Amino acid sequence: MTQPERPDWRPTWRKPVGIIGLVLALCVYVFAVASASAIIGGWHVLLQTLAYVVFGTVWLLPLRRFLIWMETGRWG
Repeated sequence: MTQPERPDWRPTWRKPVGIIGLVLALCVYVFAVASASAIIGGWHVLLQTLAYVVFGTVWLLPLRRFLIWMETGRWG
């Protein structure tokens, strides 16, 4: 019987760099949204809710490709 082929488990530089980059990018994004809260705070409560729901989910859009890059080195 042959052994199943084992994946290569060597660590890459992409994961630590990707995690640091992700944390830094999220900090910048959070600061930008928090800075906009002075403007958004004057809106009607339903518009505020909609804005924060959009801001709370829009950062997820590039996350999939970024995580794929961290794992494989390709952007897709």
